[in-house]
Amino acid sequence: MGTSLIRPWVRWYGERASSILLPESSIYTPFKNAVNRFSDHTAIIFEGESIDYKTLKKKVDKLAGAWKEIGLKKGDRIGLMMHNHPLYIVSYYAAQALGVIVVQLNPMHTFREMMKIVVHSQVQFIVFDKSSWPTIEAIKEVYSFKQCFSIEEDLVEYTSLQYLIENGKEISKPEDINPHEDVAVIQYTGGTIGEIKGVMLTHYNLTSNVVQSAEMYREKMTPGEEIILSATQLCHIYAMTSTMNLGIYLGATILLFPKFQVQPILDAIEKYRPTYFPGVAEMYNAFINYSGIEKYNLKCLNHCSSGSSPLPIEVILRFEELTGTKIAEGFGLSEASPITHRNPPFAKRKIGSFGIPLPGTDCMIIDENDMELGPNCVGELLIKGPQIMKGYWNDEEKTRITLQNGWLYTGDLAMMDEEGYFYFVGRKKDMIIIGGFNIFPREIESVLYEHPDIQEVAVVSIPQSGLDDLLKAFLVSKKGVTIDINEIKGYCYSKLTPYKIPKEFEVIDELPRNNGGKLLKRQLIKSELEKNRN
Repeated sequence: MGTSLIRPWVRWYGERASSILLPESSIYTPFKNAVNRFSDHTAIIFEGESIDYKTLKKKVDKLAGAWKEIGLKKGDRIGLMMHNHPLYIVSYYAAQALGVIVVQLNPMHTFREMMKIVVHSQVQFIVFDKSSWPTIEAIKEVYSFKQCFSIEEDLVEYTSLQYLIENGKEISKPEDINPHEDVAVIQYTGGTIGEIKGVMLTHYNLTSNVVQSAEMYREKMTPGEEIILSATQLCHIYAMTSTMNLGIYLGATILLFPKFQVQPILDAIEKYRPTYFPGVAEMYNAFINYSGIEKYNLKCLNHCSSGSSPLPIEVILRFEELTGTKIAEGFGLSEASPITHRNPPFAKRKIGSFGIPLPGTDCMIIDENDMELGPNCVGELLIKGPQIMKGYWNDEEKTRITLQNGWLYTGDLAMMDEEGYFYFVGRKKDMIIIGGFNIFPREIESVLYEHPDIQEVAVVSIPQSGLDDLLKAFLVSKKGVTIDINEIKGYCYSKLTPYKIPKEFEVIDELPRNNGGKLLKRQLIKSELEKNRN
């Protein structure tokens, strides 16, 4: 591997050090500190009800005390399986106070998906909401939890979380934590079609990523004054860090929604005037295509960020036209807690770039021989920093492959320009070779997103027996528009080299996504292969 120390992004930090002082503490400690600073400040607004910081801490500490009395101890695993709710936040920090490992579970997962995670992580305790009750019942037929806790009180066969909070005795002090070694969260990634991986994130990983993010946003966010619009599910790692952990660290008010729905969120924006929105591409796309969006005053959003998947330039420009604020594109992955890069509010901004590394983060682009590449060369992105995971739960082999000499091999293809700004090219495994040419789906998708009739697009390669893969584009039309495939083909010929033009185009109602809004291209490929077999 190359040893070049050229890091052009460092120049943009200004007074910021490229390496910052990071706390050696549990993730519970920033929560406790926020309570000490902002005791009477509103911590959460949910369905019209408010909870201040001192009340939130009392709930957290009483639940931790009750759980300790029941027998939960450091190193145990507790699954959180519910939609956004104040009790998610209470449960999360109560577990951290005890050194219990939180396993984030998506309540939208099927029984099959949930079973894989529960069995792999050996979850012993679980907190769930009523929507997850049928899945819990099915899992209990084949798997034994030590105890299940319901956030609703009418499921009488389960222990009520609210009862424990009301009757629990506050813990006298949190569990002693080794921040570098003790795992705070297991975040599962993959598993929709492929194998699941349990990402082990330590307390140090999580606190570091919060402090790095706060340092990056310093000019945009004032402790004790922010209102964070939280519509992404907290079980998604991007929301866990950008909404919950960062929000608590800043003493912000978390304006929490059980799920993403445009109209209720627009109404809440007018009522509560949130200042920060950490969204995903699907949400920004939904906003700009919502009928009547122009009637709403969104200028209160002083800062917006995007995560989970790349954001089309056309969506960025339209949303910024509506709000008057800029979206800070970024990059991250579960294995990095998750944020590694962000377009800096304190330096120049480049639309289409995911920005520069967070302070304390190092990066390089390498070729297939592990040699470091210079600016404007496409290669695999490697990342090193305090937010990088400890490893994969019970999987030393995958850990060994992914973590080498402190570097995280992301599997993502990227490019860095001369000024240290990074650009996403595509997943390494998604690069398509047809007729000896390298084809990057994102380039084709960017061109198609510019077409006025197209709302969403996904370009994939379909394996063909004994032949080159077939390049295919799936298109979703804007509301009330009929897409003319022949016109789209002609449009592509005016914008792309012929070998980059998809051989087939298909208009579909919607693209498959997971519950974090991430596009599932593998499902499109799988459906095509099944269709071809039939």
